[in-house]
Amino acid sequence: MEKKQNFSRKRKAILEVLRGTKSHPTADWVYQQLKPSFPDLSLGTVYRNLSRFKEDGTVVSVGVVEGQERYDADVTPHSHFVCTVCGTVLDVEDEFVDPESDSEVSRILGVRVLSHQVVFRGFCGDCLAKLKAEKGK
Repeated sequence: MEKKQNFSRKRKAILEVLRGTKSHPTADWVYQQLKPSFPDLSLGTVYRNLSRFKEDGTVVSVGVVEGQERYDADVTPHSHFVCTVCGTVLDVEDEFVDPESDSEVSRILGVRVLSHQVVFRGFCGDCLAKLKAEKGK
């Protein structure tokens, strides 16, 4: 019985860590944040819970960035920007997402769209500044 309670506490902690950051973390980052408070936490437990959260719609996957899946606990409709140099992931406010696009795509293709995701890629502000500084030399 105690094991189930620990599992629930760990699951809750994983979700709280995700909800407490805007950094779009990896499973490894979540694990590193919680390991001091939960010494018996395994990376497998983090992955299993993240998978469960994705399945039930509690979190979304932003996609794989630099070889690791990134997660977002903000499930409201919005897009993301991914820096192709450093891997930073930023939220793009929902005014760039047309709420009618799902129904329009459904109508045009004769399908039923359940969700969509838009990802912008390029240089973040820091990497852009470094690139400009290097060109100025």
